[in-house]
Amino acid sequence: MFSIIQAAGWPIWPLIICSVLGLALVIERFMSLKTAKVAPPQLLDEVLKASRTALPGPEVIEQLEKNSVLGEVLASGLRAMQAQPGISDEELHAALDSTGRVVTHRLERYLSALATIASVAPLMGLFGTVIGMIEIFGSQSPAAGSGANPAQLAHGISIALYNTAFGLIIAIPALIFWRYFRARVDEYLLTLELAGERLLQHLATLRTPS
Repeated sequence: MFSIIQAAGWPIWPLIICSVLGLALVIERFMSLKTAKVAPPQLLDEVLKASRTALPGPEVIEQLEKNSVLGEVLASGLRAMQAQPGISDEELHAALDSTGRVVTHRLERYLSALATIASVAPLMGLFGTVIGMIEIFGSQSPAAGSGANPAQLAHGISIALYNTAFGLIIAIPALIFWRYFRARVDEYLLTLELAGERLLQHLATLRTPS
């Protein structure tokens, strides 16, 4: 592996940094976007059942908020209703929307960085290719003597090919994972939105006239 890095020349190092950063982002997103951490399947039904006749206590709401991202959204609606029993539909919807924007930002964290790596890695590979071509032309310059310098020619070809390959090897998985995480986040956001609407309908039956 080290011999390949040597053959690829110094332009390979930015690509190696991108690969390490991209791998770290993929692992982090896999850990953060687990279903149990974002939207446990039975959580909404459990919340609706627990608040069938009355709002749960503050301790239960606090525990719900720490349960998952969905729990945080549901807890914001319950807490708003608890603080103001006669709250209007618009105010309750605004409370859920406010929390929704916060969790949306959290779910989309690092996705733009992963997309940037997918876009930049081929350009870095192309940059290495240009450096390799410069090496090749340098080996054939008049200053090199009557013939081309074989060692410099081979080094230039190595730089061009290895950097092009490394750029694609990094960009293709990064693009695949970015699309996968983007679709997963969109699915979670739809789940959160539908859960919020169900909670609003449920809380309407508990609302005390203002």
